[in-house]
Amino acid sequence: MESVVNHGIIAEQQVEHDTPLEFSTEDGSLRVLGFWVFLAAEVILFSCLFATYIIMHGMTAGGPTSQQLYAVKGFAWETFFLLTSSFTCGIATFEMRRGNKKGVIAWLLVTIAFGLGFLGFEIQEFVTDVHAGATMQRSGFLTAFFTLVGTHGAHVTMGLLWMTSVVIQVWRRGINSMTSRKVFIVGLYWHFLDVVWIFIFTAVYLTGKVI
Repeated sequence: MESVVNHGIIAEQQVEHDTPLEFSTEDGSLRVLGFWVFLAAEVILFSCLFATYIIMHGMTAGGPTSQQLYAVKGFAWETFFLLTSSFTCGIATFEMRRGNKKGVIAWLLVTIAFGLGFLGFEIQEFVTDVHAGATMQRSGFLTAFFTLVGTHGAHVTMGLLWMTSVVIQVWRRGINSMTSRKVFIVGLYWHFLDVVWIFIFTAVYLTGKVI
């Protein structure tokens, strides 16, 4: 009987040990679940923006078309920076699971740097378009384009600010159940933005250069 009890205690301790730190408390698990619900709402938002863009794509009103507007070099660099940042963000989460505070901070800072590079190219793209007369008011196509890509850019900006605050908290408090949850959730958010960008890269830029 004593052997059975001991085995039960060991098994329980093993389960606790195998549980990621961000899920180690009920509050942490519920917050992660709630964030998945938030991401589902974000999927609906971007789905509507994509649908609007597809409908408005041909409505140029005599203005610039997507073939004339999109520069391969620009959106290729944007894609490189953002997808690379997704990889570095994943490493930060891995280091968090290992309990490596310095590793988490270092890789999140690298992720932030790549994110800033992405924003720099996107802002440059928008400025170039506006100087060429391709403004939101010019046509339905441009309104849909700037709304979709601009909304994603605004989300990236918010993600960078959020990630910066997480870096500060990890630096001050170390890795615990609260900070690990925040690292995990901001990582989910960042990967979500990368997935959205893949759709933008495909449905907007690549398709726009062909059709």
